[in-house]
Amino acid sequence: MGPVASQTNDPARPAGIEQHSIDWVPLSERHGKPSDVGAIWFVGSLNLTGLATGVVTLSMGASLVWTVTATVLGSLFGTFFMAFHSAQGPQLGLPQLVQSRPQFGYLGAALTVWVFALVNYVAFNTSDALLSGQAVNLLTGMPNTVGYLLAAAVATVIALFGYEWIHRINGWLTWPFVAVTAAVTAAALFGGGLPDGVWEAGPFELAPFMLVFVFVAGFQLGWAPYVSDYSRYLRPDVPVRSTFWWTYLPSAVSGIWVFVLGAVVSAGAPEGTDPVTALKLAADRLFDGFGTVAVVVLLVGLLSIMAINQYGGSLTMISIMDSFRPVKPTRTLRVVTIGIMLAAVGTVSTLVGIERFTWFYSHVVVALTYLFIPWTAINLVDFFFVRRGQYVVGEIFNPRGIYGRWGWRGNLAYVVGLACMAPFMVVTDVFVGPAARLLGGVDCSLLVGLPVAGGLYGVLARSLDLAAERRLVREEGLLDRLH
Repeated sequence: MGPVASQTNDPARPAGIEQHSIDWVPLSERHGKPSDVGAIWFVGSLNLTGLATGVVTLSMGASLVWTVTATVLGSLFGTFFMAFHSAQGPQLGLPQLVQSRPQFGYLGAALTVWVFALVNYVAFNTSDALLSGQAVNLLTGMPNTVGYLLAAAVATVIALFGYEWIHRINGWLTWPFVAVTAAVTAAALFGGGLPDGVWEAGPFELAPFMLVFVFVAGFQLGWAPYVSDYSRYLRPDVPVRSTFWWTYLPSAVSGIWVFVLGAVVSAGAPEGTDPVTALKLAADRLFDGFGTVAVVVLLVGLLSIMAINQYGGSLTMISIMDSFRPVKPTRTLRVVTIGIMLAAVGTVSTLVGIERFTWFYSHVVVALTYLFIPWTAINLVDFFFVRRGQYVVGEIFNPRGIYGRWGWRGNLAYVVGLACMAPFMVVTDVFVGPAARLLGGVDCSLLVGLPVAGGLYGVLARSLDLAAERRLVREEGLLDRLH
């Protein structure tokens, strides 16, 4: 069955280079517990990019109080959908994006969802590259490009070793990161750098409030295309609720913490200060030299996320290639695709430059949010309400299989959802939709796209022959029923 009949990987030897990529993880190789994913998603935000997210939110026009409020609500909202994607991993044992084939088709998923996902990985890793280069420059004086190459080299090794080492490293980092981030928080709040009256709420303005809400929710939704990549080795008898909560709470809590910290750090820094320098200034108020410690620690966290993005980008490239010509998911192919990611990100980050980080990052996150809102609705509706976790794994890798080359239901629901969102979109100085303009610049596209795309797909899916599909699921015998 191609990628289903995979190589044998001994879970008792996690130190080796991961052998799997887009193929199905056999039950004999499933291991771990739901709490293992907690470290991934807690540490996932405690880094320079997470801090920079908070810095960007304060530039959107709301006061610090309303920025913090919108940040909390946006994080709680966006993480909700991301965590349900994480719960798909143990049930299917497949990377997140491969699971899109039943909704969008064998070729359809590759030409729409996966291309957007690859852009997602490159864009986020470009932001990571800019910050890592700036951090190394601040610490050592090396040019930003050299700093990025050094950081990327470490991230590449982690990405090559793959799933087990990504989990292991994030587990090691959790408590040191908690300690350092707590100390930075104390310095930012009580170190004396905040201007007078910063905690006065001021008048409530819905437009900037929603910009922050959508931006933060979009950052959390940005994990959705690859979140179950890091739960797919868990056994299928792991309850959905366990995977959900071990993803939702760590990600939401750490996200809120570091986003709010970023906003506070930005409020205490001179206008226009880049996120890395703002962090160092705030941390040094605790004691001289602590700023350097804080930058180093959050840079290490950034290396972990760069590895995750390189790993996910590699899986996406392999998935796209496999859609046009079946490929054997070998280690060599992973090395090549990770190398392509490294080169692409290095090129884009050089063209953007740290001076344009805030503009680049704010626009990229919002644009990618729009692209993934209809997908997340369609994918979750299909998994939890239409097929209820029952898929024929072999057919997912069959170009002439039951899921078809073009999943017209998923693609139609996606296009309609995106079209309905467009009038409500706000991309600051680039585009303001007519409906958003009538609403005074309020962006509520997220609240439109989710129900429209998900609802339409649910209606269109009524014509599926689910009884026939479930017979094939039982005959294949690879998946347990959804718990």
